[in-house]
Amino acid sequence: MSKPLEHIRNFAIIAHIDHGKSTLADRLIQTCGGLTAREMSEQVLDNMDLERERGITIKAQTVRLKYTAKDGIEYQLNLMDTPGHVDFAYEVSRSLASCEGSLLIVDASQGVEAQTLANVYQAIDNDHDIIPVINKIDLPAAEPERVQQQIEDVIGLDASDAILCSAKTGDGIGDLLEAICTRLPQPKEGDAAAPAKALLVDSWYDAYLGVMVLVRVIDGTLRKGQKVKFMATGATREIDRVGVFTPKLEITDELGPGEMGFVTAAIKDISETRVGDTITDEKNPCTKALTGFKPSVPMVFCSLFPVDSSEYEKLKESLGKLALNDSSLHYEIESSQALGMGFRCGFLGLLHMEIIQERLEREFDLDLIPTAPSVVYHIYSTKGEKQELYNPVDMPDVVKISKIEEPWIKATILTPDEYLGGLLQLCEDRRGIQVELTYAGNRAMMVYRLPLNEVVFDFYDRLKSISRGYASFDYQLDGYEEGELVKMTILVNAESVDALAMIVHKSQADPRGRQLCERLKDLIPRQMFKIAVQAAIGGKIIARETISAMRKDVTAKCYGGDVSRKRKLLDKQKKGKKKMRQYGNVEIPQSAFIAALKMGDD
Repeated sequence: MSKPLEHIRNFAIIAHIDHGKSTLADRLIQTCGGLTAREMSEQVLDNMDLERERGITIKAQTVRLKYTAKDGIEYQLNLMDTPGHVDFAYEVSRSLASCEGSLLIVDASQGVEAQTLANVYQAIDNDHDIIPVINKIDLPAAEPERVQQQIEDVIGLDASDAILCSAKTGDGIGDLLEAICTRLPQPKEGDAAAPAKALLVDSWYDAYLGVMVLVRVIDGTLRKGQKVKFMATGATREIDRVGVFTPKLEITDELGPGEMGFVTAAIKDISETRVGDTITDEKNPCTKALTGFKPSVPMVFCSLFPVDSSEYEKLKESLGKLALNDSSLHYEIESSQALGMGFRCGFLGLLHMEIIQERLEREFDLDLIPTAPSVVYHIYSTKGEKQELYNPVDMPDVVKISKIEEPWIKATILTPDEYLGGLLQLCEDRRGIQVELTYAGNRAMMVYRLPLNEVVFDFYDRLKSISRGYASFDYQLDGYEEGELVKMTILVNAESVDALAMIVHKSQADPRGRQLCERLKDLIPRQMFKIAVQAAIGGKIIARETISAMRKDVTAKCYGGDVSRKRKLLDKQKKGKKKMRQYGNVEIPQSAFIAALKMGDD
């Protein structure tokens, strides 16, 4: 039987990256007996190899735990462990929409960071009750009192009753579980007698069970054999399995109001299960669908091409499978003169792009060439027509353009004050406009408006290297503004490489063109003939580097004798090289594309 609503607690764990969310989830699972000591592993909810290697959470995970509180009542705790990185904020927003409360985890040594702020504001927007938790109190550098004060000063939450704990050693976990039962609210609504109504939180493809649908039941019940309707797509299916994750997969009889779990219904195509859809009973449907979630908005675009053009179909199939598990990945077919057929993909950020690329290469055994990451520009023609430009290669002739608008972001950067000078300089170099600069203790909070195309290349890497990893960064889109933008193309051996074409600000074009040419000179292997690497804006060459030819010593066989004999051999070689340069193809290795785009490392 389903639990009564007053004994159910649905909550998300939110924090900045690397503040101990997944370790805390491990301790809660262990304390509540979700897994035995033998079954436990570190970061048990991070089940992807990539997540474990990088120490980050990419997919939000759900676990049902049972906990008997001091008042003798057994509570059902539905926990959602969410990602901490800004690129996976969409996963966080979906998790928060399906819960009533949040645990805000703050590192006792690092304090409040940028993503802590972003996530807590999202939780407040969702009307969550928030319990502040100060984690890692076992560290020698831990300063819980300072962090408590920082939570009150920076976020404005009352932290006087914050839970002090260490997810590593297990200190304070009992107090935290009691606080979850007593301080977090029960589900706001839920009527077991009403028509079934459930929110589709997530869906992914399982090779054995078909599409698995993660649901949060609002009203009514979902049980095996029940015929249900997906309101957004209109598809009807019969449920063949109902269950929960403890975190082991466990089959149950039904899911009642306020509960979270999964259902399967022999669904082969994941496009039938849209995230944010409402699932209801086919014969006795609910009258109104749930509001669902805002669709994810891609921030960064990049084209992916297979190294071997015969692998195009394999790439298409692989992207389709990956999009089943990641609803924030957008892609469409694209063709390139130099690289053949490929796909234009939209990502939530650079880390998201990197993770998708790595997953395609590892899980589907593909070799890919990525193009320069770019953003969406608004181009207004002289006739007053507006068009969206996703790929720099498609930019119309400059005489037909009246103005170009680029996206701007509002960035929040938190940093220890000794790194403030370097970060202010970085933001100024990237055409940033300072909005705010405040202090909380010895930490500075900078709010800057920045053009998104200055951020997508290597801004985050530079930020981390300047601040030795201590600064944190979060951003949100802040509208479009007109800018002096030009299209820069790269020519290798007088042929345009459209994968390296980019749109840059006029003031940055010369240094960026020189830098890119210098990079490519080191990265492109030498050929039997001389290669010119040039950066051009329209018909004007703004930078050039020459890759010298590999030379054979044709005069080695001449022992003395007349100089005209040597001259004749050298002239013959020169003619051959000229002809070779005319017909020769320069192959740019995949590593050169990736390395060339990581600007500003030096």
